[in-house]
Amino acid sequence: MGFNNLRKGREPGRGAAQASAGGVGMLTAFIDQGSEFSGKLSFKDTVRIDGCFEGEIVSENTLIVGETGRVQASIESEVVIISGEVRGDIHARRQLTLHKTARVYGNVRTASLSVEEGSYYCGHIKMGEEKPTAVKPEKLEAKPKVERPEGHVAADKPDAKRAKLQEAPLR
Repeated sequence: MGFNNLRKGREPGRGAAQASAGGVGMLTAFIDQGSEFSGKLSFKDTVRIDGCFEGEIVSENTLIVGETGRVQASIESEVVIISGEVRGDIHARRQLTLHKTARVYGNVRTASLSVEEGSYYCGHIKMGEEKPTAVKPEKLEAKPKVERPEGHVAADKPDAKRAKLQEAPLR
């Protein structure tokens, strides 16, 4: 696992991801190919995983899973960009991008989804902006039961009405 402080100008250009339209900011940490890490990963900027990670990921910005990256985790981030394999639920608040080498197994919740031809996805997708949920009342009142006179046929049940008509004698 590597950590970079690229803002101070150390080794500019080596693995640094500049801000782009996709929402990727400065790359501040990475789990390199051949590395394995498990636990909870929380960060504010951009992290790239090219190795193996298992656990939970929470981000205020961008998570990048490279082509050699293998992640088994629940993920919550603003932007998630996947080129490797992810197993677990993903909540990309703003955008999820699946590149052609991506393999994703799990449920996804996102406002925007971009999928390249050749990527693989298995799971459910819920899209759209999150709206605040309304407060539910503590207890819903039961609807009163409507009593109908004998022989009454509900208008919304045409089969029952037809059966009653067939039983009635012709005059």
